Amino acid sequence: MSETPEEPERETPPAAAATSGLRRALPAIIALVIAAGISFGFGRLTAGPGEAGEHAQSDHDEATTWTCSMHPQIQQPEPGQCPICGMDLIPLGAGDDDDLAPNQVTISDRARALARIRTTAARRLSASGETLRMLGRVDYDESTLQTVTAWTGGRIDRLHVRVTGERIRRGQVVASLYSPEVYAAQQDLVTANAQVERLGAGSSIARTSAVAMLASARQRLVLLGVPQAEISRMERPVSRPPRNIAIRSPFGGTVLERLASEGAYVQTGTPLYRVANLTRLWVQLDAYESDLPHLAVGQTVELEVEALPGEPLDGRIAFVDPIIDPRRRTARVRIEVSNPERQLRPGMFVEAVLRANDEEGGPQPLVIPAAAALFTGQRSVVYVELPDRARPTYEARVVRLAPQVGEMFPVVAGLVEGERVVTHGAFALDADLQIRGGQSMMMGGDDSSPGPYALALEVPETWDDALEPVVMAYLEMQEQLADDAFEPAKVAAATLVNAVDAVELSEPTDALEAWQPLARHLRMHGARFIACTSIEEARGQFEPIAGRITLLLRTFGNPTDGALRVAFCPMAFDNRGAEWVQASEVVDNAYFGHSMRTCGSVRNTVAPDAFLPNETPE
Repeated sequence: MSETPEEPERETPPAAAATSGLRRALPAIIALVIAAGISFGFGRLTAGPGEAGEHAQSDHDEATTWTCSMHPQIQQPEPGQCPICGMDLIPLGAGDDDDLAPNQVTISDRARALARIRTTAARRLSASGETLRMLGRVDYDESTLQTVTAWTGGRIDRLHVRVTGERIRRGQVVASLYSPEVYAAQQDLVTANAQVERLGAGSSIARTSAVAMLASARQRLVLLGVPQAEISRMERPVSRPPRNIAIRSPFGGTVLERLASEGAYVQTGTPLYRVANLTRLWVQLDAYESDLPHLAVGQTVELEVEALPGEPLDGRIAFVDPIIDPRRRTARVRIEVSNPERQLRPGMFVEAVLRANDEEGGPQPLVIPAAAALFTGQRSVVYVELPDRARPTYEARVVRLAPQVGEMFPVVAGLVEGERVVTHGAFALDADLQIRGGQSMMMGGDDSSPGPYALALEVPETWDDALEPVVMAYLEMQEQLADDAFEPAKVAAATLVNAVDAVELSEPTDALEAWQPLARHLRMHGARFIACTSIEEARGQFEPIAGRITLLLRTFGNPTDGALRVAFCPMAFDNRGAEWVQASEVVDNAYFGHSMRTCGSVRNTVAPDAFLPNETPE
């Protein structure tokens, strides 16, 4: 759970909410149908051979409440059909769960075998840590990619390098080109050079003119792009100048692509070959979003290449792409490797192995298998097997998980080492808990609603000092509403908003992540409370504020010096019921005031520095 669940800030249309909820709950619904049969037979599976007949005869008499496996909110005293989907109602077991908390479920040994329940103990990573594996491929180093171009225009008479993959040297002739302009300028150079030699003994005026013509011929070749070395070769005395000129590669490497063909006419700067140095390569890995928190530039990675079995290579991460591919949902990770023997070839598949352990000497994280975690938006729930029970008993537990590492989830909070979590059959347990009316995973709210679960966080005393004014301002609001004092309650609401704004804490980060959504909603509903024009309207805004304070007590504990009580009134808001937090030992109803000030009951008491349990006893 990366953030404490919260209520949505805008109301979702009923149709959209139903569609979204159905899509989100689809896996659990399937398991719910399966678990319905298991739940129906739990009592029979528990009975011994001699008790089966007697249990079958008394089943109808004992199961006085009938429910729908698809709609557990339907409960009737007589058998029949579900008024929503038309399915036959099944009996809701009674008497077996009297000593269970709302988030616990118990089954028989035979039912556990039928559901194929498997558990694994939460453990610390070994010294070597978990391994994170990523797939990738070998690619050429883009910084060594070069293009051989024609330095003048003309017709390609011959390609000396005809195939890709061929290695070339720096200065090697790669093509012969016929260029009319270069050929004519070359003839002028030869003629001017001969004229200088012939007039060497002539008059100074004639020699000066011949030398000027020679310089002009050289300059013309330079302007045409002829390299100086080629000009020097052209000046050598020959019977006739060569018809073709040589195109030489200015660098060495391996030809990745041939871009020209013989007989083609090219212009100045036309690409002929693409060349790269393959003694230094890149390995491009595809990292999923869950892998990114474990990657950092400079990190050592072990590379396994299928073409080189038993010869692992080491490389270092040189770059992590800051952009996620929107289609593949991966980020490119680049590793630079040396390849002096040219054993690696671009295009080879590579598997990178990253050791995702903590720093040497540091504590190893607690991990659970990825199959154990159930996600409902931002909440992570696991089913924990409770020891020392007469029958197999499991508890739905909210946990805070770090990003996935391989097939494991590091546990930030919510579990202790050695506790056994369900890795197979958790959906069946959750479905049975939902059928029995307990607080299953699906009853915990969505991404943005608080739900019945919160994770208790141990925080420094500075958090208690910062949160105490928030709770005290809330208690003043509650007392004024119970006393029907509307204006003083609005003043207390303003004090609450100011107290929330005064909380300026930056660590620990998990506590900050839990506090931020609480603070946002306390500000929002506090401002709405202040804007109310009647006490009845204000009480409607008080309910979500009370819910946030309840969540604060579950997450951070009681920051005040006195005990606090959680009270509940079943008649509030047209018999829907609502709870609130108060300091008084006697019920002080903030929703009815003087008209029914003592209506309701105290459900729980939270001592100073203690945490409000996730499940409030009935």
